[in-house]
Amino acid sequence: MEFNGTVLIVDDEPHIRKYIGLILRKLGTPTILEAANGEEALAAFAQHQPDLVLMDVNMPIMDGIQALERISAEHPGALVVMLTSLATRNVVERCLELGAVNFVRKDTPKEAMTKVLSDTISEHFATG
Repeated sequence: MEFNGTVLIVDDEPHIRKYIGLILRKLGTPTILEAANGEEALAAFAQHQPDLVLMDVNMPIMDGIQALERISAEHPGALVVMLTSLATRNVVERCLELGAVNFVRKDTPKEAMTKVLSDTISEHFATG
């Protein structure tokens, strides 16, 4: 697989954004944009229209669920994968209802996270 799209990584922790970026670079040469909260994510999405968004649930200023709701309302069909440290069934269900295409715990081992992201990208983008 060679994924070369634009990805917006939204997380209030810079080391998580870097880690997710490293995983994505194993899948190709994507253009990676970053945001530290939901408010920044909305601005970045409006400006760049990324192919994929990877977004934390719990962030200051505007959380990922609120940002997901706005992105999905304004851009139906946007591909958003939610990331979280604490995944409760209610949160996962709410995110999927709001349009998230997948949900990944941040403590997922690197190989498993790579596979989840690879599978998600393969499912939504014609590669090769």
